[in-house]
Amino acid sequence: MPEEEIGKVDDYFAHVGAAGIQLTGTLKLGDAVHILGHSTDLEIKVDSLQINNVPVTEGKAGQAVGIKVPGRVHRGDRVYKVVA
Repeated sequence: MPEEEIGKVDDYFAHVGAAGIQLTGTLKLGDAVHILGHSTDLEIKVDSLQINNVPVTEGKAGQAVGIKVPGRVHRGDRVYKVVA
């Protein structure tokens, strides 16, 4: 499936299992994303999206968002949206 880069992981919050992502594109609730890095390769559906701990349905380029992730991600990992 084609993928479009939409941001980079800025932080990982182990205690809540969430990734902080600095967006360069648009991300919506329900989007499929692929997080790829040196030791990271996760494909997930975004079912939790927050800005400043407030649930939102969409994040735009330039915003920092948090999403729930099932495993560890690392600062600098690239985030791709799976385009159907």
